[in-house]
Amino acid sequence: MLTKWLHKVLPRKSARRGKRREISLAQHHIQADDLSFAAEKVITRLQKEGYQAYVVGGAVRDLLLGVTPKDFDVATDATPEQIHKLFRRSRIIGRRFPIVHVMVGPETIEVTTFRGGAVNSHNELGRIMKDVSFGTLEQDAMRRDFTANALYYDPKQQVVLDFHHGVEDILNRRLVMIGNPAERYQEDPVRMLRAARLSGKLGFTVDKHTSKPIAECAQLLKREPPARLFDEVLKILFSGYAQACLRQMNNLGLKDIHPLLDALMPGGESNDNIVALALHNTDERLRADKSVSMGFVLAAVLWPHIRTVWQRELNSGMRSSAAMNAAITSERQHVDKNWGVPQRYSVTMREIWSLQPQFEIMRGARPYRLLGQPRFRAAFDFMCLRASLGELSQDTVQWWQAFQHGSDVEREQLIRTASQSEKNSTRQKRYRNRRTNKPKQEEA
Repeated sequence: MLTKWLHKVLPRKSARRGKRREISLAQHHIQADDLSFAAEKVITRLQKEGYQAYVVGGAVRDLLLGVTPKDFDVATDATPEQIHKLFRRSRIIGRRFPIVHVMVGPETIEVTTFRGGAVNSHNELGRIMKDVSFGTLEQDAMRRDFTANALYYDPKQQVVLDFHHGVEDILNRRLVMIGNPAERYQEDPVRMLRAARLSGKLGFTVDKHTSKPIAECAQLLKREPPARLFDEVLKILFSGYAQACLRQMNNLGLKDIHPLLDALMPGGESNDNIVALALHNTDERLRADKSVSMGFVLAAVLWPHIRTVWQRELNSGMRSSAAMNAAITSERQHVDKNWGVPQRYSVTMREIWSLQPQFEIMRGARPYRLLGQPRFRAAFDFMCLRASLGELSQDTVQWWQAFQHGSDVEREQLIRTASQSEKNSTRQKRYRNRRTNKPKQEEA
């Protein structure tokens, strides 16, 4: 009903894109109170000083969809230096295009000056290398990536400014690129990953003109710095809809771009592997506003390779912990140099791996030492994933579940039971070996 009504009150699609339209409160239903205190304070201060200032992009899109935004971005005609001068707790960041982070209490508002129509520098492939051209609101709307992100909300006037039928595209759950898609992807190849992420997260259909050049342009992403691609991967993983985003990447032809993305792809295809289980768990935790660990997800993504090397070293006669250390060493250099993974994540990932062999030991003081490890909980959760795939016995999971929550008396009883069980198993193994290795009788 709401969609049909808005189609009646909004201008027809035939209206020229790029023409400014003001959507009133009666049409968009966004209230000033829907903004965070920090966003409203920043806009009020800028407008009081005589500058234009609007909430822009994803926050406006989410409010139109009835979703509470995770953060609020502000666009203004004030320059970065003018913004920085107005707000004591602020800093200018960015090389390609300077923006200002304004801190209000615990919240950080990203404030961007309207971008101009001219771009200062491209490389030989059309990639924007430097962009310090400031402009008008209309020019800024043309520089945005998708129509759904080119919306500006003024809490004072309570209007949404729409230049590209963005409101209509949102109502139709359609993702549309502003301008020529092929040219826009050449300017910034990361926009292709954003198309997959936004359509997967929001359940939007990618417009056919927007999606058509992606398969051909996908290889441009290989020229992007690994660290920048990793940042986009983080946004996919922490979107709360990582599996849907990965399926969209596959549908759009975004393949063989980055080794981490390649390793993640099985997580979007089925639910019978450790990557899919980890992503499903991460999505559920994010939707429930619970904390998640990037190191945990990375540990799952790389586990198939680590497990293969671990098993190979075990088969060669190496002890379990030493075999795991060898497997971790074999993967370390490749991940650190070629994947763009920050050290804070890779350290957590390796700690989770290194603790896995220790769950095999349930006697003596070892269980107590393992329980005292800072990464015990993450390592335990990871072991549970492995057990759900049949890599180890559910009895082991139940033992550790009981041990970590048991009293001192209960823990000692668990250790005695495990020790006795191990002794019995060892006796049976030796008995079998004696029968197998029984010497042949001498010939008469």
